[in-house]
Amino acid sequence: MSHSHSHNHSHSHNHRDLKGRNLFITIFLNIVITLAQVVGGIISGSLSLLSDALHNFSDVISLIISYVANLLSKKQASVHKTFGYKRAEIIAAFINSSTLIIVAIILVKEAIERFANPVDIKSDLVIWLSLLGILANGFSVLLLKKDAKANMNMKSAYLHLFTDMMASVAVLIGGLLMKFYTIYWVDPILTIIIALYLIYMGYDLLKNSTRVLMLFTPNTIEVQQIVATITKMPPVKNVHHVHIWQLNENEVHLEAHIDFEEDIKLSEFDHILETIEEEVFHKFGINHLNIQPEFGKCDIKKVIVQD
Repeated sequence: MSHSHSHNHSHSHNHRDLKGRNLFITIFLNIVITLAQVVGGIISGSLSLLSDALHNFSDVISLIISYVANLLSKKQASVHKTFGYKRAEIIAAFINSSTLIIVAIILVKEAIERFANPVDIKSDLVIWLSLLGILANGFSVLLLKKDAKANMNMKSAYLHLFTDMMASVAVLIGGLLMKFYTIYWVDPILTIIIALYLIYMGYDLLKNSTRVLMLFTPNTIEVQQIVATITKMPPVKNVHHVHIWQLNENEVHLEAHIDFEEDIKLSEFDHILETIEEEVFHKFGINHLNIQPEFGKCDIKKVIVQD
């Protein structure tokens, strides 16, 4: 069996340290916002402000999870952990997207109860604290935006913060409407809108992180196309026992059995393997290969076999 992984691209330590620093700053900012909004929400009686505080608290937890996952992902592999902690950030993304949805359901429940029992709200406090939330979360969003494009863990943290910034905008609008028009029912309405947005954003990330954890084939890869590409190369006769999975954002693995037309030398196989490696990397983005060569072996030659 030959194992090839020359196309593994990893982020530099400096970049990871920068991610960690940015996460640490956002954790501190969100702790400040959460405490301010809890106190303000209790004093003013605003549910949307308390719901924003609850969301901010979930941000603090999610950011701590992301921060720990970022630290773990730097740790080297060992004989007991041959993949190291490369999946730590995927697990963090899964946990954080799950909490987004759970928080949203709690918010909807609270908003429905508030509809049944409306209360007067001190809108001035709501307005000032929502402005604090917009400024602090807006700064946090800018810090994490770049890394969110390429890293599922950072995206989960970014989504928590972005939705929180939007929630603060909604709370500000609600505060202004309550102050100038005494429209208090806007408070639970905005809470429900925030909650639905959280569910919408969280579901997509939950689905993607679940796909990686369950070792599903990435959406961008067609197994039949890979099989056809490799089979065209002489002297390949058949490709079977194919498994493709994503370890994390940077690594996609392919393992397969290749049946050859003739009893080739190991040196010939190495040459063919290099060609396969180049093809699957440039065409499909696969950077880890694990190929078992065969000649005249009696086994099932189907494309994918359930082990």
